[in-house]
Amino acid sequence: ISFNTIDSALSSLKNCQSLINSGMDVATQVALDLVESFNDEEDVNNMEKVMLEYATMDRELNHYIKAFEETINQVKREKPENLPDLENLAQEKFLEMESKNSDSDLQRNEKYMYFKDQLKEMKKQYHGNDTIEQIDEDIAVTRSQMNFICPITQMTMKRPVRNKVCGHSYEEDAILEMIQTQKQKKKKVRCPKMGCSHVDVKGSDLVPDEALKRVIDSQNKQ
Repeated sequence: ISFNTIDSALSSLKNCQSLINSGMDVATQVALDLVESFNDEEDVNNMEKVMLEYATMDRELNHYIKAFEETINQVKREKPENLPDLENLAQEKFLEMESKNSDSDLQRNEKYMYFKDQLKEMKKQYHGNDTIEQIDEDIAVTRSQMNFICPITQMTMKRPVRNKVCGHSYEEDAILEMIQTQKQKKKKVRCPKMGCSHVDVKGSDLVPDEALKRVIDSQNKQ
């Protein structure tokens, strides 16, 4: 196998990876739809199984890509007189990586973690207020609407993002502008949510809060 052939194969594998990522995004949206329309819990659990299957495929592809990249780098570094069987070398490295697999790898998959986080938030938004509502519906509505307000702009959020570290949500543009302004002053950003002790909000810790956005949109339609 020539280096060009391997480069072409790696490019195809990376393309497959982006398709897996898209599939995981779709599965997340479907699961949120199911919670929103109060579907059977079993249907939601099935979507989680789909996510774990995607995570398994993603891990396998990662190992293939890494095995081939390491093989190429090793051969380029050592420059042997006779080119070894690259496919066999890569296969050995791949099998070694696969032998160290554990279920916890899948639980740490970034897309799977996001899926679990958003699912939990969605269930909280749609099912978490049941007991409060029985006591006083007005208090429940007021309390949930307070969660719609961005702690920076003090307005209802349109594109909420959630901080993975402390769990608070903000309007995307507002928090990114705050981070940028403080970065220019070489200062850290404290979480603007009152009472939060998190003192280093980073752009890389922010993820779209799809669950909250759905609740806000549905409230606005009423």
